[in-house]
Amino acid sequence: MAMFLKRSFFYRSFLLLRNFANPSRNFSFFVNDLCNPWTSEMPGVFALPPADFIRESRRGFAKGRKSNESSTSMAEALPDIRPTIKANASSQMEAAIAALSGELSKLRTGRASSGMLDHIIVEISGVRMPLNQIAAVSVLDSKTLSINPYDPNTLKNLESAIVSSPLGLAPRVDGERLIAVIPPLTKEHIQAMCKLVTKCCEDSRQSIRRARQKAMDTVKKMSSSYPKDDMKRLEKEVDELTKKFIKSAEDLCKAKEKEITGG
Repeated sequence: MAMFLKRSFFYRSFLLLRNFANPSRNFSFFVNDLCNPWTSEMPGVFALPPADFIRESRRGFAKGRKSNESSTSMAEALPDIRPTIKANASSQMEAAIAALSGELSKLRTGRASSGMLDHIIVEISGVRMPLNQIAAVSVLDSKTLSINPYDPNTLKNLESAIVSSPLGLAPRVDGERLIAVIPPLTKEHIQAMCKLVTKCCEDSRQSIRRARQKAMDTVKKMSSSYPKDDMKRLEKEVDELTKKFIKSAEDLCKAKEKEITGG
C-alpha cells in the first residue's frame, strides 16, 4: 500500500510542477481538474489513477505476497530426511557385517573357538535345530572343545551331526558330554580357508556398496525438493559411512586370515 500511496503523491507533484511550468494554464482551473481528474479534457495533463485501480493493485499485491509466504512455509514444512536415510543405510551395512562375522565363524582354524560349531544343524525327532540351541560349547584349551548337551538323550545326535560337518572333527563321548580335539590344518586346508575368507570379504563389500547405492538413489529422488547443499552433505556422509563399514569388514577378514595361518 505504501508503494501505491508514494506513486499517487508523485503523480500529484508532477501535475503541479507541470502547471507552474505552463503560464497559460489557470491555476484555479487546474485545482478543479485535480478534484475531477477524469472529467478534465486538458491535453498533456496526467490524470490520477482511479480508486478501483489502486484497490485491484493492492489485491494483486496481497495475493502475490500470500503466494510467496505459502511457498516459503511449504519449504520450511519439509521433514529432514537425512537421519532416516543414514539410519537405513547404516542398518543394512551392519547387517552385512553381522553376516560376514557369521560366515567367518564357520571356518575352522588351528585354534579352538566356541562359535565354530554354531552353524552345525542337529536333527532330533525330525526337528532340525542349530547346535548352539541344544548344547553349550566351551573351550578347554587352544586345541580342545567341550560340548555339553542340555538334554543328555541328545548326545548321540550331537555326535553324529559334528562328524557329518565339513569341519573334520571326530568327537569322543566323555560321560554326558563330547570332547572334540581340533586337528592341525594342512597347507592345502589353510590355502582353501584363506580363499574362502577373501570371498566372504568381497561379498560383504558388495552388500555394503548396495546399501550405499540404495541411499544414493533415495537422495537423487528427493534432491528436487531439498536444498542442493543439504543433499551434497548427505551424500558425503553416506560415503564416509560406506568407507567405515568396508574397513570393518576388511579388518575382520584380516584377523581371520591371521588366525587361520597362525601368524
